[in-house]
This record gives sequence, C-alpha cells and structure tokens, in this order.
Amino acid sequence: MCSEKFGKREIYTLAESRTNKAGQFNVIVNGEGSDLSKTDALKGRAKRKTITQVMMLKLISVAQNEGEPELEKAYWNTYYCQQNLFTSDGRLYGKYCKNRFCTLCCSIRKAEMINKYHPVLKKWKEPFFLTLTVKSCKAEQLSRYIKKFIQGFQRITEKHRKRYQRGKGKKLIGIRSLECNFNPVRKTYNPHFHIITKDKETAEILLSEWLKLWTPKFAKRPAQNIQKVTELKTGLIEIIKYGSKIFTEPDLKNRKNQKDTAQIYVKALNIILTAMKGKRIFDRFGFNLPKATNITQIPAKLLSYYNEWEYDMTSADWVNVMTGEKLSGYELPSYLNSILENNINDSIL
Repeated sequence: MCSEKFGKREIYTLAESRTNKAGQFNVIVNGEGSDLSKTDALKGRAKRKTITQVMMLKLISVAQNEGEPELEKAYWNTYYCQQNLFTSDGRLYGKYCKNRFCTLCCSIRKAEMINKYHPVLKKWKEPFFLTLTVKSCKAEQLSRYIKKFIQGFQRITEKHRKRYQRGKGKKLIGIRSLECNFNPVRKTYNPHFHIITKDKETAEILLSEWLKLWTPKFAKRPAQNIQKVTELKTGLIEIIKYGSKIFTEPDLKNRKNQKDTAQIYVKALNIILTAMKGKRIFDRFGFNLPKATNITQIPAKLLSYYNEWEYDMTSADWVNVMTGEKLSGYELPSYLNSILENNINDSIL
C-alpha cells in the first residue's frame, strides 16, 4: 500500500526528525507494556493501526474542509497513536491517544470494560438484551436526536429511581451504550441504544417507556428488539463498541459476499463523531461497580537494551529504526488493501 496515494509521505519525514535513532538512553515508559510473544495480538494491532491511520487522513481532510479545528487536532492525535513503539525484555510500550474513534485504543478499552463489568453481570440470573431506536434522521438533525436520546433515557431511569425510593416501583438495573449507523442508500442516520438489563421485567419497562416517550410517529414496536442474553461476553462486546461502524455495506439488503465492497463513509463518520462529541457513549444505571484499588503508575526508564520501532504505512507494520526489521510480520490482505485504496467514500452526503 503506497503512502503517496494518500498524499502524506511528508508525515514520515516529520516523524523521523523527532526520532532519536542513536545513543538511546532516556526513554520513559508508562504501564507494564504488552506481551511481545503474543504474535496474533501484535498482528491485530498492526491491522488496526493501518485502518486507523488511513481513515484519519481522510477524516483530517473532512475536518479541515468543514472548519472543525478541534476535531482535526483529535484526528491528528489518533493518526500518531502508537506511531513509535519500544520493546525491551519481551514487553512492548507505546503512547495511546485514548480517543473513542481510535481502533487501537478502543480494543484496549473494550478488554478493560469487559474485565470490569463481566464479574458483575454474570451474577445476574436472567439478563436481557434490548435495542431501542427511533426513526432515522438526516445529518442536520443528528445532534439534536442524540441529545434527546440521552435526555429521554435519563428521564425514564430517573422516574423509576424515584418510584423505587418511594417503595412504589422496581429498581431498573443495567448498562447501555449509544451507537449510530449510516444508511448510504437513504443518506440517513440511525442512532440507537444497546442495553443489557438485569432481568426481563426491566427490559420490558424500558421498552414500554421508550415507546410512550417518542410516540408512534418516531418509534414503532417492530423496530425495537428484546431478547434473552444467551452469551454474556458476546452481549458485552456488542455493547462496548466504537459508537459507529467503520465499515458499511453499500447494499444493506444484500450483505452476503460484500467483503470486498465494504465502504468507509468518512464524511458520514465525521458527522456521527461530531454529533457524539462530549456525550457519554457508555453508561450504567441502577448499580455501582465494586471499588477498584487505585494503582498509581509511575513512569519508568527502560534501563536494559531496547529496540525502537516506527510505523510505516507502506509496510502496514512497525519497522526497526536501526535495522529495518518488521515488528509483527503482518501482511495486509488484498481485500483490505483494496478497500483502503478504493472504497473510502468522502463525497458529500
């Protein structure tokens, strides 16, 4: 995959000018690092980095054209996420941008959230999965819809919290996440909540209240989904996602055999990210997590010999700055290379 195709070869020159390639002594790292022996995880990291970096260049261009300097800055931070890595004593270290639209950071956040919530949710005897949505909207309506989504859900849970405190109702317990999909055919956006409730009754109450709140004009029963959770971790993974799908099938009615035709609609993605900016995408209601032990991470120097690696888009991998050796050995599949080179749609939507 050629970096000139994306018009950003100068970025690597800038990155190299900041890289100390000789006399490396005082590198400071945070945390315990990742296990370097987990090759599959390392290749997955290279894949996510490749997708993210290509996607960010397009989003940066969109943000510039739309006059959104804050988002542009955030996109640049994600572009450089894990740009340089250090390995020492079988561990891998790097800096994260921690942006919600970064696939590298989201994969780590997903694992952390599963580890945090799974022990609590597995004690629920009969959890239910609930999807709440409304009629799709146009781009100019999305910010208002998302604001109303969050306010409406808070109104429902607060209403039942007060009823419960007065001894007249049920305590609603669960977790919820906000997601938004884009329909490239209709050019519409579909915000929706994914929810896991402690029991069926809670799911039914939320569903009923949601339909009353939005009225049949905006929310119809067949568009909502309620079902028993059969695999808790799978349900959690569905809840803890990016907030928006990165890849979208151009024909939503015929999703089979569209592996090579999936599109990245960056203009639509930017609209979704703008609408979700500053909003709480994931939240719990009706319960608190056990208090975690605060572990202060003290920055430490890499005292033993270490290697430094810099990500190279042309290789879809990190390359040793001294030897040119590739870190993960990841090979970009032809279908993904084709999508990243040909299927990024940045037209006006």
